Amino acid sequence: MPDLPSKPTIHGLKGWRYLALWPLGMLLRAWTLSLRIEFSPLARHQLGNIEEPVVFALWHNRLFIVAEMFRRQHRKRGVYGLVSPSRDGAWLEAFFSLVGIQAVRGSSHKRGREAALGLVDVLKAGYDIGVTPDGPRGPRYEFKAGSLVVARRTRSAMVLLGTAYESAWQFSSWDQFYLPIPFSRVRVSYDVVTSAELADERINVDVLQARLRAISPDKAITASNPVIV
Repeated sequence: MPDLPSKPTIHGLKGWRYLALWPLGMLLRAWTLSLRIEFSPLARHQLGNIEEPVVFALWHNRLFIVAEMFRRQHRKRGVYGLVSPSRDGAWLEAFFSLVGIQAVRGSSHKRGREAALGLVDVLKAGYDIGVTPDGPRGPRYEFKAGSLVVARRTRSAMVLLGTAYESAWQFSSWDQFYLPIPFSRVRVSYDVVTSAELADERINVDVLQARLRAISPDKAITASNPVIV
């Protein structure tokens, strides 16, 4: 009888390695505090009307300011993100904890079912989750189905979260990661997809991909009448 495949080890970070991240976490906090994050009045009103836990979905290259966005939008519940069980994921989990985001350890490739069940449990416990539907390796701006499956299973709304930058550096990585320049403006947009909409089979990954891309322009932002927080 062949041996069953073993589950990947979930690596953690302890001791001096965790402490070494603290200065980086403080630097990130100071950096993001300097940003002028703009929410449209309609976006804040839409999100304020949702009392139940939601699935936030944003592109992988917008991750830098996600903790600060969650903090400023004043949702009175914690938020969890999916993090790889690898050693690299251990560093990311520790870093997330420093900026106020909890982690569900799992991989969309090797532990897909366990990861999905973990996110379902978090939503049922009353917390929001954040997902990057094109992560962790891309292709960039390709919406994978996992977050849609989780939202439908828990009958949760999905909040597509888009950002546009006044001024930012952009890396040459697979996702062309954005790093906003300190003290610059960042415009945040929401597209709320209700649980009733998600129950409609016509709302598929192609539709969600198009809607998320529409609120995540790669060009610089222009003047508007935002709420700056």
